[in-house]
Amino acid sequence: MTETLKVRAGRRAVTVSRPEKVLFPEDGLTKADLAEYYRAVAPRMLPHLRGRPLTLERHPGGVGDRGFFQKDVPDHFPDWVGRAEMPKEGGTVTYVLAEDAATLVLLADQGSVTLHRWLSKADRPHHPDRLVFDLDPSEEGFGAVRDAARWLRDLLEELELPSLLMTTGSRGLHVLVPLDRKAPYDDVRAFASDVAGVLAARHPDRLTTEVRKKAREGRLYLDVQRNAYGQTAVAPYTVRARAGAPVAAPVGWGDLDDPEFDARARRLTDVDLLLKEDPWGPAPRGRSLRAAADRLRRTGLRARP
Repeated sequence: MTETLKVRAGRRAVTVSRPEKVLFPEDGLTKADLAEYYRAVAPRMLPHLRGRPLTLERHPGGVGDRGFFQKDVPDHFPDWVGRAEMPKEGGTVTYVLAEDAATLVLLADQGSVTLHRWLSKADRPHHPDRLVFDLDPSEEGFGAVRDAARWLRDLLEELELPSLLMTTGSRGLHVLVPLDRKAPYDDVRAFASDVAGVLAARHPDRLTTEVRKKAREGRLYLDVQRNAYGQTAVAPYTVRARAGAPVAAPVGWGDLDDPEFDARARRLTDVDLLLKEDPWGPAPRGRSLRAAADRLRRTGLRARP
């Protein structure tokens, strides 16, 4: 077994130890495969990561183990890795910033299969530039997720807000709204909660905002809890620690029309497809929530069939 592998990423050559270590045993995918994926997808991925604190989901023994989450930058990381010291209750946490392809390869070498990003950037941490709705199905069927995404898109269009669609690589979808970084997290979360409430009222038999699983009664949960300081969401183009190595991938709204489409529609082995097209380009500018919130209050968007 090869003990190390040098991976050229930009101006740096990053050493990957035990490159033949199998991380996805059902698929035969190795640490070298993971490192190469992150190196290759870096041009698409980095614009969505730069400046954002990251939480690392590490599986050094492979995705069959329980793994663990890591916020603090490990002491042994080289000086060239970006860092951001963020306040928390009773102290601070120094997070990794992925500013270049070499950092992504280094994280892969550490068994960081999945990267979870903040919705705000380190230079303005209390003011997010992304709002996220997590469409979390109560059951395995994807039809409810597909319908909820379309309904949410239509409601956001009524509020004159653009929206972006992303698979989670797990069971559901994320719908994101680009923001102008003027509203603090509390206001963003309150707005997201109001929107979710209106949508659930329009489709009470299909959607819910109930946090308690028992109260959902098989309905899809419109989760807005990630819109808070220090919370994270899976990063675009990150690999999930599941069989098949699915990817949390930006997709176009037209993909919902494909009957074969689901939350795991993109995989690590689809890197050429992921690089071929950018479903989110050109990126819409960040919007203010003030006008949208006014519309929500002024028109009193009601539940209707």
